[in-house]
Amino acid sequence: MSVGIHIRRATHDDYEGVKAFTEDLWEGRGGDYIPQIYHDWLEDDDEDHKKTFLADAGDDVAGIVQAVMISPDEAWFQGMRVNPDYQRQGLSGRLNNACFEWASEQGATVGRVMIFSWNAASLGAARKSGLGPATEFRFAHPKPDPDASGPDTVTNDPATAWRYWTHSDACEHLNGLGYAPEETWAMRELTRQDFLDFANTAANDTEVFAVERDRRYVGASYRLRTDERENDDGESETWAEYGVGAWEDVDAARSLFAAISRDAAALGADRTRVLIPETAAVVSDASYAGATISEEPDFVLSGPL
Repeated sequence: MSVGIHIRRATHDDYEGVKAFTEDLWEGRGGDYIPQIYHDWLEDDDEDHKKTFLADAGDDVAGIVQAVMISPDEAWFQGMRVNPDYQRQGLSGRLNNACFEWASEQGATVGRVMIFSWNAASLGAARKSGLGPATEFRFAHPKPDPDASGPDTVTNDPATAWRYWTHSDACEHLNGLGYAPEETWAMRELTRQDFLDFANTAANDTEVFAVERDRRYVGASYRLRTDERENDDGESETWAEYGVGAWEDVDAARSLFAAISRDAAALGADRTRVLIPETAAVVSDASYAGATISEEPDFVLSGPL
C-alpha cells in the first residue's frame, strides 16, 4: 500500500515533479498533454469550482488528478496519472476517493470520467473505485467547406434542436450527455436552457443546428467553442468543436455535416470535431456521409456521490 504518501492539493511548485513522470507517458500515442498545460490547468487560489489533488511521496510526485464541478450537481474527474514507480499501491483509489469526497462536499450527486478505450489500466482502476459504464462516443471530422450542401434544410432554431435531441437515439445512447461549455474534454447533462444559450451568444462563439425535412426535424447539433492548438508539425490550427451530433438517417447526417462544414468555414476553422455516439449505425452513417472519423472511441464512466 501507499504508506507515507500524502494526498494534498497540487501547486505550481509541483510542476517539475509532475513533468518528471508524465512527459514520457504514452509516447506511442503522441505523449501526455499535462506537462504542456499544467500551469493553466491548475485552479487559482480564488477558484472553488475545481481542485487538483497530488500524491506527495516526498522526493517524488506519485500521482495527480483533478475534480471539476461542471454543473451544480455534476462533477467531472480528469487527468488521473500515477507515477509508474508507485503503481499497484492503491494510489488511484486514494486519489479518486479524494475527488469523490470533495465533489460531494460541493453538492455533486454524480461524478463522471472519460477514459480512452485503449487505456485498460485506467478503466480497471475506475471500476475498482466504484464507477460504472455510462456511455461511449467518438468524433467525426467533417471538413470546413463554405460550399457544402445536403438534401435537407438546416435552421438555427434552439427549441426545435432541443426537441429533436431529447427524442433522439443519440440522446438515449449518450444518457443525455453532451460536451460541456464549462470545461474542455468534459461532458454533462444537456438542458433546454443550454440550447437557448448556444443560440443567443452575443460573441457568436456558439450556435445550434436543427435539420428539417417535410415539416419535421431529423437532426441536431450545437457549436460550443473554437480554440487554437498545435498540430504534429508545430503549426497552430483553429478547431471548431460541436458538442453532439444526432440524426435520423444518412441524409440527415449529410445535411447536418454540411451545415457544420459551412459554419466552420465561416469561422476560419482549419478542422472540426463533432461528438457522436459510438454505435455501428451512427459511426457508419458518419463515414457514409463523407466525414472522417476518429480511429478509436472514448468511454465515460459514472457513479453516484
